[in-house]
Amino acid sequence: MGMIGNVFGFLFGNGRNVITETAEVFRVNAERADQRATTLQAGALGQLAAEFAQPQIGWYDRFINGLNRLPRPMMALGTLGLIGSAMVNPVWFAERMVGIALVPEPLWWLMGAIVSFYFGARYQTQGQQFQASIADTLARVPQVQADLAGLAALQDGPVTPQVADAAPDAQATAQAIMPTDNPALVAWRAQAA
Repeated sequence: MGMIGNVFGFLFGNGRNVITETAEVFRVNAERADQRATTLQAGALGQLAAEFAQPQIGWYDRFINGLNRLPRPMMALGTLGLIGSAMVNPVWFAERMVGIALVPEPLWWLMGAIVSFYFGARYQTQGQQFQASIADTLARVPQVQADLAGLAALQDGPVTPQVADAAPDAQATAQAIMPTDNPALVAWRAQAA
């Protein structure tokens, strides 16, 4: 009994559990992981509560908070509006998109950096050659002008929709009203008579 007691004392004695400690090397202790997650969540909720615990002083604070809530809904609703305008008036939409093609590339990068910074992205764009992008944009101007002229011709030109021939086909009509030998219909007529 002394040897078994020594083995159990070695494994579980002195406030330690060698088996548990060894198993935790290979697998996370679920109970301790849950305790850490609960502590983390309580800390985050406490920080959030502390942020909103201070009363807002005046109309300016409320106004700024309202402005801070606008960009995301405006971007989402603006995108949906563009999709709707593309369906309602495709020529108008195409004219605006051709105009957007003339925006210099560095301006797109600047807008992308501002939007990504606003939404929490943490990256810095590399410096680009401004003159090369301007030259590229100017090289596209003749193509854009040709596209605008083509769109204007579509909008101002006469629209002649094709009319479908709605005359009945005599053979299809004759086949549709020609009686056929339908055993179920014959049996139903015989039963009804």
